[in-house]
Amino acid sequence: MKIKRSKLIGLLMVAGLVFTPISLDSANAKKPYPSQQEVLNARKNVAKKRAMIKRLQGIITTLTYQQVALEKIAMLKAEKYNQAKDAEDAVAAKVKVLQKKVKAATAQASLAKEQLAQIASQMWRNGAAGTSLNLFLNGNKAGNLLYKLGAQEQLAQSSDQIYKTAIQRQQYATALASQLKVAKADLAVKTDAAQTALQQAQDAANSLQKKVDEQKALNVTFTSQLAMLENISTSLEAQRIKGLADEARQNDPNATGPIDAPSLYDVGPPDQRKVAIAIAFAKEQLGEHYVLGAMGPNLWDCSGLSKGSYAAAGVYIGTHSATNQFYNMAAKRRLVPLKDAQPGDLMWYSYTSDFNGDKYHVVIYLGDGMMIESPNPLRVVRIVPLRHGDLFQYAGRPTP
Repeated sequence: MKIKRSKLIGLLMVAGLVFTPISLDSANAKKPYPSQQEVLNARKNVAKKRAMIKRLQGIITTLTYQQVALEKIAMLKAEKYNQAKDAEDAVAAKVKVLQKKVKAATAQASLAKEQLAQIASQMWRNGAAGTSLNLFLNGNKAGNLLYKLGAQEQLAQSSDQIYKTAIQRQQYATALASQLKVAKADLAVKTDAAQTALQQAQDAANSLQKKVDEQKALNVTFTSQLAMLENISTSLEAQRIKGLADEARQNDPNATGPIDAPSLYDVGPPDQRKVAIAIAFAKEQLGEHYVLGAMGPNLWDCSGLSKGSYAAAGVYIGTHSATNQFYNMAAKRRLVPLKDAQPGDLMWYSYTSDFNGDKYHVVIYLGDGMMIESPNPLRVVRIVPLRHGDLFQYAGRPTP
């Protein structure tokens, strides 16, 4: 069975890429986190306050990148276990089939052996020709000499066939037993490999969980400190940190590009007229602010922008939800591999590569590696280069 992969906890902490990650070991190693008094003192001076905000965000960024690295290791180890378990299950199924075959073949070999033993016993009691001779002497069952000769020949052939069958069945049972022995040995190796992979996956998951727990504990302090410095509510600060956490994950420096994926089905080219209307509408919103749950006229979240843009072109792409819009495209068989994406296609970001996993962000692809989005509470509607971290491997085409 496949182990459960750790889901990301909703309120992860991170700063945007405008802040450069710092090393906790090199930056004030004895005390990497500012005290509450240091934060209070920083409020008295604009320059110090900005520096403190940058310091906190830098620390959060470093912690988050560490977590992202651990996530990748955990997912890799989990997949290794999944593969090892699949290999073990395949051999276990083979062993099960062979065991049934060996049981049946052994029973048939035993029956043939009994028949052979009965013939040998009869021949021993009556003499080698006793059985055949009885046919000649049994006139009420054999009407003529020709029949008797034929019966004698039949009996000889039957005895010979029973003998050959017994030998063949014994050989077959022996061969199957040999295959079963090899398969069981292979199963033991596969089981050991699966157990080792499972332990490694669990160790990686434990390391990740430890980092997540650490950040959850720090989150309470950092959210409060940043909210105080920026003079906003802790709930709004939490939303902003969450949005920047997602953005930083998407800007993972180790992500070299989108994961290639096979075509699921044929999807026609986009309707250029409708795409032009949708993109034009989205561009009209450039510079407008993000608000969770907003869909115009001057405030937007990510799925509100994508839904509103295509609504302007008369196209329904799903409800006001990134995940629902993905499912809508999937249900209409409009998903294309990222390498085949065209301007106007929707792209999603997800914490997991699972097809049915939730999609936490949706953007409209503009072509040439650019996208338009309403990303988070610290950003406005903007056009930026496509970010590859967390990018799901399929895009959706609303207007084929």
